[in-house]
Amino acid sequence: MPSGLLALAVGGFGIGLTEFLIAGLLPQVASSFAVSEAAAGRLISGYALSVAVGAIVLTAATARLPRKQVLVGLVVLFVLGNLLCAIAPSYPVMLCGRIVAALCHGSFFGIGSLVARSLVAPERKSRAVAVMFAGLTVANVLGVPFGALVGERWGWRAAFWAVTAVGLLALAGIIACVPGRAGTAPTTEPAPPTGLRAQLGAFRSGQVWLTLVATALGYGGMFGAFSYIAYTFTEVGGFSSTDVAWLLMVYGVGLVVGNMIGGRAADHDRDRTLLLALAGLTVTLAAFGLLAESATASVVLVFLMGVFGFAGVPGMITRVTDHARGAALAAGANVSASNIGNALGAWAGGLAITVGLGYTAPLYVGAGMVLTAVAVMAVAARRAGAAARQDRESALRR
Repeated sequence: MPSGLLALAVGGFGIGLTEFLIAGLLPQVASSFAVSEAAAGRLISGYALSVAVGAIVLTAATARLPRKQVLVGLVVLFVLGNLLCAIAPSYPVMLCGRIVAALCHGSFFGIGSLVARSLVAPERKSRAVAVMFAGLTVANVLGVPFGALVGERWGWRAAFWAVTAVGLLALAGIIACVPGRAGTAPTTEPAPPTGLRAQLGAFRSGQVWLTLVATALGYGGMFGAFSYIAYTFTEVGGFSSTDVAWLLMVYGVGLVVGNMIGGRAADHDRDRTLLLALAGLTVTLAAFGLLAESATASVVLVFLMGVFGFAGVPGMITRVTDHARGAALAAGANVSASNIGNALGAWAGGLAITVGLGYTAPLYVGAGMVLTAVAVMAVAARRAGAAARQDRESALRR
């Protein structure tokens, strides 16, 4: 395993911690700045919105720069944002720090995925992306309990100092271990477009758009269900509020497992892996809705929800970048699509609860969204297969 991949995974771990740990710190932050819970919640929603914007804007703005330099700059931005949070004297400064840290999120994972795949042979590219995203999945497991534990013992600012230290470690690793020409295409693949106009041209591909739609619907379905999963556990499954933390860790472990299995499987047959992951997630969410009153079934199904939910991530990223000929802007758009899907799923799940459909309703709404993603992915796979057959026939005729 190239050491550069580990450096990228550390960066992903730090960015994941920044995203998730705030959930365990909101009461302390709200009390410290004397703001309402709703205002404190904007530290989460503002972050998510900034991720979607930054993934497109920063990736486009740095299109012509060497990708290692871009990654270094993004991690510096991440460090500065968390440092600002750690020393924030007021709520507006804290929110500004969250926004600064979030701006690097989408571009880091978009450009980082291209750098990761360039460090290995083409037949291992999905596994390389999975290694980079392993940091994010581990952060999902540890983020909330880490923030709550550190905040309880040393105060919420200590948590942001710790994340700042992780960012500095990732920065040193990327500078030392990622090759200067990382991000250029392996010799067996076409050179990626660098100019903004050339990168925008990648969006003329119907396959790029189909993959982005499948990403948004797949993520949205899972996140829409996950956003209200604590209510499902306590109000339907009969779990106590203290059980939610370890149940979320079970989900996080599923993310880690799904990420690694999905990366390896996608290198063998990517479109089939994506279809199976989405279909598995659809069945899992629907079964969860039916069996949520069973404590045993809930534990098993929340684990499978994590496995199937993240098994498609490495393949989706390599698929969109392959059809975009390695355009970094397409990789950033994939991150934005996932965040847009998350917002849509959370809104739809909340609406279902509001109209009185109960706390299992987000699971069924999520299953419907993911089922639509299966249909989109099936169309994309069929078209890709037909195009590949035409290319083979043309090559034989020549």
